Parts: sequence; C-alpha cells; structure tokens
Amino acid sequence: MTQRSISILGSTGSIGTQTLEVAETCGIRVAALAANRNIDLLEQQARIYKPILVAAADAAASAALRERLADTDIRVLAGEEGVLAAASLPEAETVVTAMVGIAGLEPTLAAIDAGKRIALANKETLVCAGPMVMARARETGAEIVPVDSEHSAIFQSLQGSSAREVKRILLTASGGPFFGWSAEELESVTPALALKHPNWSMGAKVTIDSATLMNKGLELLEAMSLFRVPPEKIQILIHRESILHSAVEYCDNSVIAQLGAPDMRLPIQYALSWPERIPGPAQTLDLFSCGSLTFARPDMETFPCLALAIRAAREGGTTPAILNGANEVAVARFLEEKITFRDIPRAVEQALAEVPREEILTLASIHRADRLAREAAERYCSGG
Repeated sequence: MTQRSISILGSTGSIGTQTLEVAETCGIRVAALAANRNIDLLEQQARIYKPILVAAADAAASAALRERLADTDIRVLAGEEGVLAAASLPEAETVVTAMVGIAGLEPTLAAIDAGKRIALANKETLVCAGPMVMARARETGAEIVPVDSEHSAIFQSLQGSSAREVKRILLTASGGPFFGWSAEELESVTPALALKHPNWSMGAKVTIDSATLMNKGLELLEAMSLFRVPPEKIQILIHRESILHSAVEYCDNSVIAQLGAPDMRLPIQYALSWPERIPGPAQTLDLFSCGSLTFARPDMETFPCLALAIRAAREGGTTPAILNGANEVAVARFLEEKITFRDIPRAVEQALAEVPREEILTLASIHRADRLAREAAERYCSGG
C-alpha cells in the first residue's frame, strides 16, 4: 500500500486514539488533528505525530494549545473554522470523522466537498442528514467507507456483489449490559452500571446508547443511507458474543458475514486501507476459544428506544434529526444523574410528539429540528 495521509476529527476520543494506533502501526501519515477541549492529550498527540495543523473547537482551549505548541511549526486553529480546515486539508487523502454528535455534520460535508475519502465514525451525520450527505458524496466523487464495526462488516460482505442481489441486511447488536432485564429492573440502573459494556471499549455516549439499544436504531438509520435500503430490508439480531459483526443475506439465500475479535482497530484500519488489506494491530480471532455464537430478537418493549428509531426511519424527513437531538440531551442528563435510565426514551418520545416534522432536508431544517428537539428534551428532563 502506498503511504496514505489522514486527518482525524475527534482525535482525543476512543475512535481517534485507536486510529492513531493504527496509523502508527501501518505507517500512515497524520496530517491534521482536531478535537474539542482536551488539550493535554491533543498537545501530546501533536508532539508525537507532528501534523501540519491541529484544531481545537473550543476557542479558549485553542488559545492555550497555541501557547503550548509555540516551540513547534504546527499551525494551531480555533473553532469551527479550524475543524473545517482540518477536514479539507489538501495534504490529507482521508478524513476520519470521529466527532460525537451532530457537530460532525458540517465537517463531514466539508471533507466531502474537498473530494476526500471519509472514514465515517460519526453516525449522527447519516442519521440526521443521510440522503443529503450521500447525494453530495455522489456529486463530488468522495468515498464514504464506514468505521462502525457493524457497517464495516456489511461493507466487507458486499464486496464483489451488486445491490440487486441483496435480500436483506443482518445488523447485529450486543444487547448491551442489560440484555434480558425486565422494565422493573431497569428502574434501578445507574450511569456507572450502564457504562460497563460487556464487550466493547467506547466513549460514554455510545456506551449508554448501546445500553438503551438506541445505538442500534441509529445504526439502522445509518445503514439505510450507506447501503440504500429501506428499514424493512434490515433485520436486527442480538448477538451477545460480538464475534459476527453483521452479515448480508443474498437473493439465493446464502449469507456472507464478517467475523473478528471485538476490536475497533480492525474496521478503522479497513476504512483506511480499502480496497487493500494489510497487517495491523487488531487482535487475532481464536475460533477455538470464542465459544458458541448465539442470536436473539431484540426486546423493543423493554428497550423502546429501538422502536422509536425504527419509527423515525419510516417517517423520514427531519424525524431522525429530532430523535437524535433529543437522545443526545437525554443521555447527557442521565449521565449527570438528573433523569433515570428509563426516562431516556420518554424524553425522546416527548420530542417526537412535540416537534413538527419537515419533509425537505437542508442544513437549516436539520439544525432547526435538532434545536427544537433539544429544547423539548430539556423540558422533559427538568420536569417541564
């Protein structure tokens, strides 16, 4: 593989730090780093990987970082302008979009407009604006390669096949830490309990979404745009072992799946090296020790976030943006112990009931839906 160069948006988060491990092992040049306000880690990363530029979305953090890196020739930029510069840097062939939440939408669009390969780890971009984002990518010729383990597995299972041959997509879910719990048992869930994922090491927001099954609903929405399929052609399977990462069933009833250890470095690396495969740091899968592989249907009554996401997928328009904005607020308030675990879907449902749906997707309509959804969720969380 010829040497590639990358920008990492969200370099201090879980995906960002693992991307740097992959880059170091595989000899990939790091051209730009962007984060929000964790300047201690961002400075450390800048000194190790020596990018052309670093950006901190938080202005105060950026000013402090500029002082700290004054002895280097690294450009330090601030705010949204800095993140957009990292997303469109000419020296970077691939942009890893690992920012959390809807904040990743406009940087992803900037990278698409610059004709980059997008290693997409920010699912909210496609959840809120999937049809618009994918249309823009087709116009510019930008490649979008998924980083989520499930979407990477689907992407890998589709190689060499045509869309007309696909019968359905089998999207797996670990079930989170509360698989098999009753609604009554979920009343006592604390943030500390919800953050103990059985298989994966992820950021707090994604881990809570996994516990509520909202993460799988968001991934269903993401898969619809990535692979141009309706929700009816996606089946969600609870697979506790997280060994089979997802699969594609074809018209002849054969199923092609991707298996691997639960190690995010593998889908990250594949997004960077595709269509090639190269050695890297991911764990080896030992089939002799992984035990039985089991599958079950999701319990959408006990975990209603998944049902709400499927509803949003069917309604389309700005409904997924409403779902996502309300969920971001509800998860944040749960982590602050201001609401209960079971209040998360209630806050989302209230926002879906209150915020009017718009049919046409534009940046303005998406941001409006997001803002109104957040306000509705905040009212619920504050008892309003």
